[in-house]
Amino acid sequence: MAIGLIFTGTGGTEVQYRQVLEQVAPGNQPPPGLLSHAAGPSESGWCVIEVWESQEAAQRFFAAHLGAALQAAGISVQPITFRVINTMSAEG
Repeated sequence: MAIGLIFTGTGGTEVQYRQVLEQVAPGNQPPPGLLSHAAGPSESGWCVIEVWESQEAAQRFFAAHLGAALQAAGISVQPITFRVINTMSAEG
């Protein structure tokens, strides 16, 4: 079952985001199990929204890669997790 994650961090910056991104997804290549990723500035800092093929895939990635990268960038964030029942995308 697919899951969605929403990361919002007060005071997060694009510099921090790019630092983490380069560590966990060099060349902007998605890790195994990641279906969708979007990121950008928000009113309070920075926001990242992801869809993963399963909770297990997300947990494996976080344990192996993301946790250390967030810590190195000085980011402390707890994502909101939800069950994905539908996705849509536009063909460009």
